[in-house]
Amino acid sequence: MATIEEYIPIVGQAVVDDLRLLATRLQGKSILNVNSTSVGGGVAEILTRMLPLLQEIGVSARWDVIKGGNQFFEVTKKFHNALHGRPTEITAKDFDVFIETGRANIAEMQIDADAVFIHDPQPIALIQKKKDNNWIWRCHIDVSNPNREVWDFLRGFISQYDAAIFSAPQFSQELSIRQFLISPSIDPLSDKNRELPESTIDKVLEKYGIERDKPIITQISRFDRLKDPIGVIEAYKKVKRYHDCQLILAGGGASDDPEGIQVLEEVRNRAADDKDIHILLLPHNDIEVNALQRASDIILQKSLKEGFGLTVAEALWKGKPVVASNVGGIPLQITHKYSGLLCYSVDGAAFAIKQLLNSPEYARKLGENGREHIKNNYLLTRHIRDYLLLYLSLIHQQDIVYL
Repeated sequence: MATIEEYIPIVGQAVVDDLRLLATRLQGKSILNVNSTSVGGGVAEILTRMLPLLQEIGVSARWDVIKGGNQFFEVTKKFHNALHGRPTEITAKDFDVFIETGRANIAEMQIDADAVFIHDPQPIALIQKKKDNNWIWRCHIDVSNPNREVWDFLRGFISQYDAAIFSAPQFSQELSIRQFLISPSIDPLSDKNRELPESTIDKVLEKYGIERDKPIITQISRFDRLKDPIGVIEAYKKVKRYHDCQLILAGGGASDDPEGIQVLEEVRNRAADDKDIHILLLPHNDIEVNALQRASDIILQKSLKEGFGLTVAEALWKGKPVVASNVGGIPLQITHKYSGLLCYSVDGAAFAIKQLLNSPEYARKLGENGREHIKNNYLLTRHIRDYLLLYLSLIHQQDIVYL
């Protein structure tokens, strides 16, 4: 794990000095983060990198994970789809399972921190343990057009929090509590984002039988229908008529996502007739993800819904040209035709990919602009600063807080 000093060449001395100053104002205060999985998914990835740095600068921060059985995670996957606006059948039993699991975690977990960050809907019922400390609900998903039944159910819990955080302005909902806009981030020094020698990249490609004899188009994501892997294959096939290229669809799973294996089988079936489509179920190996992104000529993120899309930030940080859907938090990262290309359909994605394959210099410039945008806005140090400032604003109710 990198130390805070190692970020200075990337973000500058002043940024690190600011973090140390903010940390001194939180001496004697403790922060607890709670989510539903310790492995897999963007939330776990962010917390894994954030907590050691918080602790290094003197903030008492820890992380806990709720427990739940298969039935609970099947229900929360339904909630996840419904909150993204997908047609989903929700039953009275589903709500009962959610409440019962919440009660079990309330009885079992010890929550004694001064500030409690609850991430996403799965642990939201823990608010019933609230005493006189500050509770913040951190929503990482796109709830711009949620199923009203599910949202109204969750709002009963959300209204008991002191504040809510959303990743993009359009996700904000009408709530009685304070709302904050804080986008996620990537860690430039993590195994997934640090520079790699060419020999490491070559070894990963060799492991998966991928040659560099033709352009590589890659999407890295969970095998989830909201990531539209079938649409990715359709776009690739349209491009293939004009350019001899290959496609990598790679991703792992999360312990709180029971739908992934089913989607993976659908993807394998759709890709079965093309030897240039590589379907990779990756272990939780960040070096391999890094290598695949760096080996790629174009990165695709054709999500139907997206809370933020950390894979977009990862690719842009590596200077790669990105074609991505104009949904959720992706447009915060990509300014169309400046730091990437946004699309609305399979045909649009295919057109953008062809444009980049035909114009390598344009593709290179998009990647350069994208890297600079991520450096200035979406690195871990900015994320930590936002969290510390949010907590200070909850402690101090004045309009102006003197640090």
